Formats: sequence, structure tokens, C-alpha cells
Amino acid sequence: MQPVIRVENISRVYKVGSETIHALRSITLDINKNEYVALMGSSGSGKSTLMNVLGCLDTPSDGRYLLNGTDVSGMSDNQLAEIRNSQIGFVFQTFNLLPRSTALENVALPLIYAGLPKAQRIERAMKALQDVGLSDRVTHRPNELSGGQRQRVAIARALVTQPAIILADEPTGNLDSKTSYEIMGLLEEIHKKGNTVVLVTHEEDIARHAHRIVRLKDGLVESDGPNIHTLAAGTLS
Repeated sequence: MQPVIRVENISRVYKVGSETIHALRSITLDINKNEYVALMGSSGSGKSTLMNVLGCLDTPSDGRYLLNGTDVSGMSDNQLAEIRNSQIGFVFQTFNLLPRSTALENVALPLIYAGLPKAQRIERAMKALQDVGLSDRVTHRPNELSGGQRQRVAIARALVTQPAIILADEPTGNLDSKTSYEIMGLLEEIHKKGNTVVLVTHEEDIARHAHRIVRLKDGLVESDGPNIHTLAAGTLS
């Protein structure tokens, strides 16, 4: 089976003044369809840089990145934007919602870029909000929603284009522990429906929800293996 994500010897080098920073050092990694993977590491480990490369927000300095079998390493900004909009759903720590737009308008936004007619956009956005339990909040603006509800809107927006991958970057970073637990439960449901989920976090208790944990340190993969906690839960159930 062809992996949905394959990175081969990718490196990312930044120049800051006269200093050269090696954010990623020859990383090779495969992620298969319907995997639930956590990328872990402390600040400066390279996990955010790797997420930016996987999300086509940045390009590697060296190496290849194959997304669904297509080499995206050398694509132009416009080509990358098209790939992002059609194949990747983003969930950010800060929600990134438009403050003056309703939940429905926020969720429908990627479908405008995709060129869908209005009736179809509304139908798909309504369904996505329903799937995250917010069908009664479609006309509310972000300031009328709790932090957890805002993150649910962001997750609905990530799902509305029916992407190959959901990339969640510290998705519970601005939420209390009860709401964090609810959001992680929602991501687990999304994974069970067949989505590939890549979670970026520095928190062990959040990473425990994933089925595989990739730990980064100094731009290198330090370890990569199944999450023993989810394995144990699976044998008990």
C-alpha cells in the first residue's frame, strides 16, 4: 500500500544573519492512510518545521516529499496552495477563525477557494458543523462561542473539503482540560471514520490519544513506534 505521506531524506536549513540553522536533518518517514500519528518534541526539536513541510506551508531544502504519490517538494507557491486546499485540513491552536463571520461562513470558506457553488457550500458546511455537534450554532460568530466550540468550528472547516490528511497543531493548547478531552475525543471519532490524522504536540497526555508516536530531537527522528497506551487499551477492549 502506498503511504499517504512519504518524506525521503528531507532537510530544512535556515539562514539567520551569518548563522545557519539546521531545523530538519535528513528525515525519512512514511505515514499510511488512516494512521493516527503524534509528532512530539520540545521547542527547537523540528516538529513545527516538519509539520509546515507536511502541510505544504514550507518546502524542504533537500530531499523529497510525496503526498498521495505526488512529489510536492519543488512545487510553486500557487501549486502548493491548491494542494493545501484540496488535500489537507488544518486545525490550529489559535483556531484562526474570521471574527466577523458566522460559524457557517467560516466553515464554508475553503469551498469558495475550491470553486463550489453557494448552495453546495452551505450544504457541505452545515453537514460538517453537524458532524462536530454544532448544528445549533451555525449563525454564531466566534466571540459568541466558547473556546471548545471555536475549535469545533475549526475542525469542521478542516473537514469540509474532505481532505486526505488532518493536521492538528497543538489543537488543545488554548483549552482547559475538560474541553481538551472533548476535542481529542472528536479527533478520535474523525480518525475512526477513515481520516489520516497527524497531531503535533509537546504534551504527553495529548500524544497518548494517537496510535503511533514519532519523537523528534535536534531535527532528527529520535524514536518512532506504536503508542503502548492505545495498544494496551485495544487488548483490553
